[in-house]
Amino acid sequence: MQTAIFGGGCFWCTEAVFKSLEGVLSVKPGYAGGHVAHPTYLQVATGKTGHAEVIYIEYNPGKINYRDLLTVFFASHDPTTLNRQGNDVGTQYRSVIFFTTPEQEAEAGRYIKEIPGAVTTLEPLNKFYEAENYHRDYYINHKEAPYCQIIINPKLEKVQKQFANLLTSKSRGI
Repeated sequence: MQTAIFGGGCFWCTEAVFKSLEGVLSVKPGYAGGHVAHPTYLQVATGKTGHAEVIYIEYNPGKINYRDLLTVFFASHDPTTLNRQGNDVGTQYRSVIFFTTPEQEAEAGRYIKEIPGAVTTLEPLNKFYEAENYHRDYYINHKEAPYCQIIINPKLEKVQKQFANLLTSKSRGI
């Protein structure tokens, strides 16, 4: 088992996207990259803690590799928009990869260089703080909510079309 930590805007969206991939064992929404210990969602939402909304992915590299995770990450958000994803604005929504190994740093660094205009930052993971329980499985628990219908569903449909070969059999009929 290996880990990957990505911030690509709202963690409700990124959690839903990565939970649909074969080989992803778990996805936890949370916070990384800030200067406040044990931040809350309300603190992070102010943009003053320095944290980004991220997902902590545990995956089986025998079923999905880090490069595939990076490919889905960059395809499921806009890595060229500084501190913003759609209507979500602030440093907490920045495009960021937190690496945990030198290999991840190198691979992610190479990938970022391939994207014209990318503003995605690459940072070592110092500490991950898991988000409050009500953020876990947000999409699964609130599929009928307007945010899920308008924002998350199109992301999932895009991933389903572009990366059908990476999806779990359950996710192919989103």
